[in-house]
Amino acid sequence: MKIAFRPFLLILGWQASLSIHIVSAQSSDYLAPRDAWGNPNINGIWQAMGTAHWDLETHESRAGPMWQLGAIGAIPGGVGVVEGDEIPYTTAGLAKKQENQANWLELDPVVRCYMPGIPRANYMPYPFQIFQTDQNILFAYQFASSTRNVFMNRPDYEAPILTVMGHNLGHWEGETLVIATTDQYDWTWLDHSGNHHSEALKVTERLTPVGPNTIWYEATIDDPDVYTRPWTISLPLYRRIDRDMRLVEYKCQEYSEEILYGYLRQDEETASALEQKRQEQEQPQ
Repeated sequence: MKIAFRPFLLILGWQASLSIHIVSAQSSDYLAPRDAWGNPNINGIWQAMGTAHWDLETHESRAGPMWQLGAIGAIPGGVGVVEGDEIPYTTAGLAKKQENQANWLELDPVVRCYMPGIPRANYMPYPFQIFQTDQNILFAYQFASSTRNVFMNRPDYEAPILTVMGHNLGHWEGETLVIATTDQYDWTWLDHSGNHHSEALKVTERLTPVGPNTIWYEATIDDPDVYTRPWTISLPLYRRIDRDMRLVEYKCQEYSEEILYGYLRQDEETASALEQKRQEQEQPQ
């Protein structure tokens, strides 16, 4: 019996340790170095750890869509990053999420190498770089060479059009960078599990340095067309301090060409018939 309960106790201890880490991160008194304009300096290359990119909610491990890849193609379980551990969908929103999840390999835009949108870009398993000035803060993401430009201290600047990465307006609240993102296309997802949104989505991000190499990231997601109330995710971002660390170009379009355009390929029988018809048309009458 002791052996049977030991893994359960270990899990409880791990979750308790995680909770302590979260509380301490949120209540940190750390003061970041300043940039040339006196704001917290968060320039650098950052990356999330964990399984939020698979599923924002707590989830068990499960088989991946390609059994031929064995263990490396499986989906690992993970502790959720949603406060309350449940996304408050409307009835219709939940039904669409379940449909997306059942067909995610076919429907997930990221599988096709489309830009991931906000907040998803920040917790994908790829690094991104922050460049900051007092007027703009640029996020450069390795995946699909995505970027977003955060316009600082321009609260009245309206979005000219909808975009994949949204319209980003930022300001500093003490140690915290606050970004309000709106005007995103509705076809981006929040993870591989089919969590979705509409064009009414508003994401309010809060990035707070809590150590020299750690940012505490929070995103409140508000979309009355899909959810019954606003909800929040939170997780740490870690500075990549590897020697000679840099973003490596990952233009993934060439790896998704079969998914995007494979249906246009002609089989041999069709190609042969078309060629024969062409030759017949070229023969003199």
